[in-house]
Amino acid sequence: MTKRVFLIVLDSFGIGEMPDAAEFGDEGSNTLKACFSTGKLNVPNMRKLGLFDLDGVDYGEPAGLDGKTFARLSERSKGKDTTTGHWEMMGIISEKPFPTYPNGFPPEIITEFERRTGRKVLCNKPYSGTAVIADYGEEHLKTGALIVYTSADSVFQIAAHEDIVPVDELYRYCETARAMLTGEHAVGRVIARPFTGTHPFTRTPRRHDFSLKPTQKTVLDEISEAGLTCYGVGKINDIFAGVGLNGFVRTENNADGMKKTEEFAAEDWEGLCFVNLVDFDMLYGHRNDVMGYTNALNEFDLWLGEFLKTLRGGDVVLITGDHGCDPTTPSTDHSREYVPLLKYGQRVFPEFSGTMNGFDNIGKMIKRYLFDNGQ
Repeated sequence: MTKRVFLIVLDSFGIGEMPDAAEFGDEGSNTLKACFSTGKLNVPNMRKLGLFDLDGVDYGEPAGLDGKTFARLSERSKGKDTTTGHWEMMGIISEKPFPTYPNGFPPEIITEFERRTGRKVLCNKPYSGTAVIADYGEEHLKTGALIVYTSADSVFQIAAHEDIVPVDELYRYCETARAMLTGEHAVGRVIARPFTGTHPFTRTPRRHDFSLKPTQKTVLDEISEAGLTCYGVGKINDIFAGVGLNGFVRTENNADGMKKTEEFAAEDWEGLCFVNLVDFDMLYGHRNDVMGYTNALNEFDLWLGEFLKTLRGGDVVLITGDHGCDPTTPSTDHSREYVPLLKYGQRVFPEFSGTMNGFDNIGKMIKRYLFDNGQ
């Protein structure tokens, strides 16, 4: 029987604060509960997989499952960002968090970046991605200076209007920043944030992340080196800097990501399809749009119900998150939360239990399924 695993990450789908959440300023965060509290959450398919049976989820209607196909995961790494979460799933535990810049990047970084690119820099402080182009977009159009900003996460973000800085040129500037940001300034991601239009400006789907290369071999490497398919959908290729994958496709939004996952499922292959659906985080969590987040979960769940009907006998689907981003807290940043792990397929992973320590349990399960005989 051909073995295929679909690992689907609902970006920022947390299910409640971890014990150390206060250390991250995230006490009380609960992304799932925030959406449930709207009264509009309608996710019958995830409910059937155990979403409301999970440890710590004391709301919603449990499905009454035996606990073998769902678990709550805590993060072992010291962080709450996308790169840290995804890397941990594939076996890298980050003992030290990536550097962050609550006061902006130091002068020596900005000065050198300006020298290498030949363009001045605007902003250089933590900012919302939509607010920063609203506040600095006009000046950028007049001067051609690059809008550089960060967040509570370890990111160096560069926003530029596509009419002023063509996207390929913006990508080159990001590569310049990536080459600079090493050692103590080795941020998790450099992100290109192109936008268009006139005030109010609009961000385009041509965002591109330039991540650090993984610091050690990952489960992705093991799968591809074994001659199996290791395919990324959405941000996955960016998060792992292409390392370990033997195929990938970028996506414009959740709907596009789900469509491309369907298309890939219709092909013949064996291995892993690793999917990231980013709208939950980018469009709704960071913008404190709880209804948008809730509706996105409903749309995913509706799609999931149809997708599961198309699967083959050796297929397994794993659904999880990489951190939280509670859209009802004052903060617009990621939150330190547990994440769910829901499983569908004829094979049952015996490792599942109430609460499991480490997102890396996901990679271990995938390896055991693909490489070991039996379950």
